[in-house]
Amino acid sequence: MSAIKYELIKKCKQTGARLGRVHTPHGSFDTPAFMPVGTQATVKGMSPDELKEIEAQIILSNTYHLHMRPGEDIVKEAGGLHSFMNWDRPILTDSGGFQVFSLSDLRDIKEEGVTFKSHIDGSRHFITPEMATRIQNDLGADIIMAFDECIPYPAEYDYAKKSLERTTRWAKRCKETHRNPDTQALFGIVQGGMYKDLREQSAYELLELDFPGYAIGGLSVGEPAEEMYAMLDHTVPLLPEDRPRYLMGVGSPDYLIEGAIRGIDMFDCVLPTRIGRNGTVLTSRGRIIIRDAAYARDYSSLDPECDCYTCRNFSRAYLRHLLKAGEVLGIRLTTWHNLRFLLNLMKNVRQAIMEDRLGDFRNEFFSKFGYK
Repeated sequence: MSAIKYELIKKCKQTGARLGRVHTPHGSFDTPAFMPVGTQATVKGMSPDELKEIEAQIILSNTYHLHMRPGEDIVKEAGGLHSFMNWDRPILTDSGGFQVFSLSDLRDIKEEGVTFKSHIDGSRHFITPEMATRIQNDLGADIIMAFDECIPYPAEYDYAKKSLERTTRWAKRCKETHRNPDTQALFGIVQGGMYKDLREQSAYELLELDFPGYAIGGLSVGEPAEEMYAMLDHTVPLLPEDRPRYLMGVGSPDYLIEGAIRGIDMFDCVLPTRIGRNGTVLTSRGRIIIRDAAYARDYSSLDPECDCYTCRNFSRAYLRHLLKAGEVLGIRLTTWHNLRFLLNLMKNVRQAIMEDRLGDFRNEFFSKFGYK
């Protein structure tokens, strides 16, 4: 029996987007869903109670970072990731593959696994698909990911083909190693770069392994939006209707809406927390850089259409002051707002699907936000 179950609730007559719910051992979450990223067992600047207040239903943590520090053995001794970070809702852990492969000149890829240098102290480490799976078993997340190679953009056809075939072999090794299938759902990851036939090959090979969910990796890595959408248009229909579909590393409002229209159920990205720390906020009228001098005497809220704690209580002028003064509260408040903005956006997307008007919602949102 699978650790999770996908429930299809409705399809939007206007776009074909799907409204659903994923049931896990630590509760259910509604889809399409944005998952805040808690890289090191914490969403930067946010407590678990604050995440619940902004209606986060599932969060993501990073296998590579937790393996490097504090170590999966410590997390396991603490009772698993849920207990360790005091989060009683669903958690997804990525495989660590993206972080390892992003080290570029600091790693060496072989069939058995990858040798890489730590970003912390430069020490050398070796990780295999089996190790990545065992680490995630010890961490105890509800959804875990197969170890894969995320190739750069652009990539030559031959390299992309060899890489996806190795990713398939690694996925099989992950499944053979996975020891908690009743409590942790292992997802396969479709690769293949920007080549439609390779995406087909990857999807078909992974479908034969019968994973309880499927992710699409290797997108939003520098390619034009049109190329990403073309790959989604081609790949999503290849995936099973009764399994969750996860587009990895995507979090800008336009990508979230366009991904949902194309049948994606799950998204994650560090974007809202990262830009928040740098003083950029998302509003219904587009992005603004709150550090700019133009906001020094702006006593209005960040976004009159937002109901978050930041927008209910503080002005743009105050937020600018906090950020310019280097106060931690400023970073917390911009992060709080950005996360709530994206979570509320997905809530509105789900409502639009229910009412068969996601296409209209997209057009209205894009017009106000400033997208073409």
